[in-house]
Amino acid sequence: MLKKLLLGIIIAVSGIVNAQTATEILTKAENQAKIENKNVFLIFHASWCGWCKKMEKNMDDPAVKTYFDSNYVKAFITVQERGEKKNLETPGGDVLNEKLGGKDQGLPFWVILDAKGKVLEDSRVNGENLGGPSSADEVASLITKLEKTSKNEKVNSEKIKEVFILKK
Repeated sequence: MLKKLLLGIIIAVSGIVNAQTATEILTKAENQAKIENKNVFLIFHASWCGWCKKMEKNMDDPAVKTYFDSNYVKAFITVQERGEKKNLETPGGDVLNEKLGGKDQGLPFWVILDAKGKVLEDSRVNGENLGGPSSADEVASLITKLEKTSKNEKVNSEKIKEVFILKK
């Protein structure tokens, strides 16, 4: 029993020590974007956030996955966790989220940056966070932002609409 407890403590401590910081995640994504001639699609999310999961699922949908993969290096930073899941947060994530304009914007909050870290677009429209876009208007705003930041493959707006617009 004591061995299991000690092993658990060692694993927990090593997980904390090995956790990548928000700055490290972003730097790695920017470096990869430079090499691959892409932009960075940085998403701030949380384990409890249903819209975050929906956004990620939509981006990985086979109908649009190749588009996102050819244009963006996707990076994820965990913020705003609660209770026993607080340890899931990316160290420095809240600071970076605030620096990039996501404070009090809700989740998911996403930012598209170039490989040098310059913000090209974010998930706000008229100061309001789109989050995980699902209405026709929200998806139209997403498409506009994607058109401005695509470097390699042209956005197929019909496929984006098909995947992102919430079916009733």
